[in-house]
Amino acid sequence: MQNIESPLTEAAVAPIETAPVLAADNSNALSTNYNVVRRNGKLTSFDKDKIAVAMTKAFLAVEGGQAAASSRVHETVEKLTNLVVDTLTRRQPDGGTFQIEDIQDQVELALMRNGEQKIARSYVLYREQRSAARAQSKIDTPEQYAEEERIELTVKQKDGSIAPLDTQRLQTIIDEACSGLESVSAERVYNGTLKNLFDGVAQKDVSPTVVMSARGLIDAEPEYSQVAARLLLDELRAESLEFINDGAPSATFAEMADRYCGYFGNYIKKATELELLDKELLKFDLELLGNALKPERDHRFTYLGLQTLYDRYFIHYHDVRFELPQAFYMRVAMGLAINEVKREERAIEFYNLLSSFDFMSSTPTLFNSGTLRPQLSSCYLTTVPDDLDGIFSAIKDDAMLSKFAGGLGNDWTRVRGMGSHIKGTNGKSQGVVP
Repeated sequence: MQNIESPLTEAAVAPIETAPVLAADNSNALSTNYNVVRRNGKLTSFDKDKIAVAMTKAFLAVEGGQAAASSRVHETVEKLTNLVVDTLTRRQPDGGTFQIEDIQDQVELALMRNGEQKIARSYVLYREQRSAARAQSKIDTPEQYAEEERIELTVKQKDGSIAPLDTQRLQTIIDEACSGLESVSAERVYNGTLKNLFDGVAQKDVSPTVVMSARGLIDAEPEYSQVAARLLLDELRAESLEFINDGAPSATFAEMADRYCGYFGNYIKKATELELLDKELLKFDLELLGNALKPERDHRFTYLGLQTLYDRYFIHYHDVRFELPQAFYMRVAMGLAINEVKREERAIEFYNLLSSFDFMSSTPTLFNSGTLRPQLSSCYLTTVPDDLDGIFSAIKDDAMLSKFAGGLGNDWTRVRGMGSHIKGTNGKSQGVVP
């Protein structure tokens, strides 16, 4: 096999001077907004000039040194480099990070789509050689390899301080999320997460990255949908516990099982203080209801179901969700049982029905039960009177019902038809516009 000089190594995406094939302002924008995650997790600035250099080396490796003076090669390299950069930045228009492997994949695609099959083939073979060499190095010198490849990531806290990434907790959360699911791999999710993190990542971006790592595997194995849901739940737990100041600002699934009862009472009190829930809920026996919660039912969700609840249904304040799934179902149940004689008993019955997914209430009930405007119906049918005051009053009623309710229907039967006499103006009605 031909020994091919490196077309694109890690160094090929390290920062260098501005590339001549880009306008200066565009190069500066790329350097400022985009970074590359190296194989050891370190972050370096993205520079398209390194891609151009790597492509040029690929052409030289196949066509020989005389290609260096070829205008065709220079024009082709410039064109393909711009295509690669456009493809990468189009996915993240506001800036972001790229993996080295993703950049190399795009270089391969650009070469093949441009008809440069020999160059692309050599490039693929080179990547295979380097991959095999890294694998062999791992076998021959495991200690040295581990030292070189060790991923030591840090995260930036809210206060701006830097702390090591808590990989032990990360592994625990992922292991819990994969527990009981035979067709998933916790190691695969963990490695995918580390691949997408970089040194100095903001703490708030770690949890979404873990969720995305699992979500990307759903197409290959549907059970990863449950894994992604459980990982999203960890993000929600941290958000909720920190907001209501309920002990430690985060908890694993096992830890939350012991804290759910105490959290529930604090959640109800906080939501009523913020005028998000009816103060009548404070008159319930919150300890009794908290002990009736079944934390294990949090693991019944798939990703799409929990994400929908997170986006649209959970109680929030200034975009901070602080209502956990079992608290959500109990809040709905309390609103339904608010006028019952034995309302704690009825609330627990309603809760068990909802949280087990044996029955699910309509959207207005899930939205509004237990709130200051407990409008629970999905649809309304109103009758419009045959006079101007009644017609415009009906329109106002429609607007108010739309604000707090579901679908609407108007019965216009009473309104006179086309050609009917109007006594007040001695004219004829135009009827109802269908």
